[in-house]
Amino acid sequence: MRVVIAGCGDLGLHVAERLLADPNNTVFGLRRTPPVTQNNDRFVWIGADLTQPSSLESLPEGITHIVFAAAPGERTELAYRATYLQGLQHIVQAAQSPTLKRVIFVSSTAVYGDHGQDWVDEITPTEPAGFNGRILCEAEKWLTDFGQTHQLTTVCTRLSGIYGPKRNYLLDRLRQGLAAAPKGNQHWVNRIHIDDAAAALVHLLSLKAPQALYLVTDSTPLPMRTLYEHLAKLVGGPVPPEGPPVRGVGSKRLSNARLLESGFELKWPDSRIAYAAG
Repeated sequence: MRVVIAGCGDLGLHVAERLLADPNNTVFGLRRTPPVTQNNDRFVWIGADLTQPSSLESLPEGITHIVFAAAPGERTELAYRATYLQGLQHIVQAAQSPTLKRVIFVSSTAVYGDHGQDWVDEITPTEPAGFNGRILCEAEKWLTDFGQTHQLTTVCTRLSGIYGPKRNYLLDRLRQGLAAAPKGNQHWVNRIHIDDAAAALVHLLSLKAPQALYLVTDSTPLPMRTLYEHLAKLVGGPVPPEGPPVRGVGSKRLSNARLLESGFELKWPDSRIAYAAG
């Protein structure tokens, strides 16, 4: 495979590491401002802006796969549309050629809105509460339609909350007693370890006849209160005070059945175990 990772940040680098374990793969990491590091024969940085089509005119030849894992620089509707919808359109159209076989789009479970304690899967209707979810839905639809028109395999992946090494914001707030949670089972949360998220994307890059949509989440949705109390104890913080969840993050229990049925195996099916392992 010759893979472009569009928006090669933390998740993208985890994907690249797995792809490069196969000596037959070449990876191109695309960022607006790549780090000053030495390229090698199988990993090459590309400096380009997904929102500026002219910067994508010199993409490498023979690209076979794209992983779109970009994120906007600010949380505004304009920035989300420029990155997730227009940026996706720009990179896919620029890379379109007879060699391009598959595009993986990293979306979010924000497209679902609030479902209380109900289970949610790939066939659950989307009901985004904010502009972020609405724009992601637009991008997913555009990519699916483009793939059908151009006989290109496209896969949209809706990831739950990513955690793992270097992602300590929640732990720090719990340690300081600053993170609140509703009482009881009033609000459910879902997590995916960054190692499992990256492994799932690599799995879907090469999966024979994948479906068009997968939820990428672990096997253990938890009430926010349960998770926060567990993590607070783990880091030596106080019992989290009662309070509302983060605004715009709906409650739901996500099912990963379709992903597991495809043959994928989680390393961390329960976030509490992974957090304890560091």
